[in-house]
Amino acid sequence: MKGTESRGRLDERSGAPDTYCSLLLQAATVLRMRYVEAQRDTGLSAVEADELAYLFECVAHSDPAGDQIEPEEAIALAHRVIDDDHPELSPLWPKLS
Repeated sequence: MKGTESRGRLDERSGAPDTYCSLLLQAATVLRMRYVEAQRDTGLSAVEADELAYLFECVAHSDPAGDQIEPEEAIALAHRVIDDDHPELSPLWPKLS
């Protein structure tokens, strides 16, 4: 993750707001509910949705699998997912094949 020295990680160890972690975890839940369980017809497969949800969880828990993701971009996408406000415009959203 870029710039972790100056801004810290999104978890309780760095003192970063727990609100962001909660937001990312809530967005992961919403992704799974909308796109995995309900199989919403948007061009996003259940597998892609689950992978994106997992990515949110990795960023929230400071898992090394999320190190290449900018936390600010993940947070912005989480807001879009929860609000259902064109999440496909995010660079983190899986591209249609």
